[in-house]
Amino acid sequence: MSDTQATVNAPGTGSASAAGDVVLHVGDIHTFYGAIEALKGISLDVHKGEIVTLIGANGAGKSTTLKTISGLLHPRTGDISFMGEVISGMKVHDVTAKGVIQVPEGRRIFPRMTVEENLQMGAFLRTSDPAGVTESLEQVFDLFPRLKERRWQKGGTLSGGEQQMLATGRGFMAAPTLLMLDEPSMGLAPVVVEAIFETIEKMNEQGITILLVEQNAAMALQIADRGYVLETGSVALQGTGKELLVNERVRKAYLGES
Repeated sequence: MSDTQATVNAPGTGSASAAGDVVLHVGDIHTFYGAIEALKGISLDVHKGEIVTLIGANGAGKSTTLKTISGLLHPRTGDISFMGEVISGMKVHDVTAKGVIQVPEGRRIFPRMTVEENLQMGAFLRTSDPAGVTESLEQVFDLFPRLKERRWQKGGTLSGGEQQMLATGRGFMAAPTLLMLDEPSMGLAPVVVEAIFETIEKMNEQGITILLVEQNAAMALQIADRGYVLETGSVALQGTGKELLVNERVRKAYLGES
């Protein structure tokens, strides 16, 4: 446990990547819902090419962190920078245009649109790159062959797992530099969860940096380069995925071990 203990309450450290590789920096952000302080000084870094995961119990602040990064919420204090540019306080569409794409919890596809129409919606900012959009569409179909089979089917008729594939593929269509996934395994059968996580790794291998919020801590830490454990709006622990997997506190609290 000693390696991970060294990372306790030391946000923004612990990666072997050089500082110049920082894609996302979150610095001591405090986010409120009215008078309720949801994030109490969250700090984290995501480096180019990494998979970084946020784990923690319900209400720990994981989804709020993603919403604050994407501009759905604005921090009262602290700052967020992406590729060296401060983005905290920007509107959602401006953050999206920078290449920060969030796949929301609950999928939120367009049920009356076909699979392809849903995917095309993900590329709505790429009007000047039709060839690139076509290439991305074929890449999505390579990642998710099931979506190619359902290409002309209405999104609302898909299974839960297929809808998650569609939501993830729609995020891919935006050509993200940073893809943020919020609870992609929620409510899915184990075999589908395995397929989703395999695809996350494949997208990462294609050069997409990923910030993953996930309640399935074991699977998230297995694929993550690094992880942050959030508790009541603060970073309680951080370390590599391997370090956190063997950490006694994490194993008891999040992996269901006595």
